[in-house]
Amino acid sequence: MKEVSSEIVIEAPADRVWQVLTDFAKFPEWNPFIKKMTGEPRTGAKLEVRIEPPGGRAMTFKPKMVNVETNREMCWLGKLWIPGLFNGEHCFTIEAFDEKGVRFVQHEKFTGLLVPFMAKSLDRDTKSGFEAMNRALKERAEQAY
Repeated sequence: MKEVSSEIVIEAPADRVWQVLTDFAKFPEWNPFIKKMTGEPRTGAKLEVRIEPPGGRAMTFKPKMVNVETNREMCWLGKLWIPGLFNGEHCFTIEAFDEKGVRFVQHEKFTGLLVPFMAKSLDRDTKSGFEAMNRALKERAEQAY
């Protein structure tokens, strides 16, 4: 198992951060990591996600939403080729400090046979992608404030 995580403080209310995070159609305008995402932000929904980690290879996959709590959390489970080879449970969590600020956490837990062979690129490229997306989300969410 391997975990990658990144967090940032955003000076905007949770509902504003959620609005930006779940407006998948606008991801190409601002998101440097998840270049395309289609589907619905609801538990059980199927997504199509294209990630382009800095320094890494672009990849498109079709995860399933496993948990969606409005203004709080959105998680999906993705599998590469066949279950057990390389699985990733990706979560976005919004923790409100007050009505004007949140801590945004992007976290993924990787499991499967290929994880040990991909650990370096996950630490380097995936983490860089998380950090770039978090900064861009912060900038976009704070624009209205």
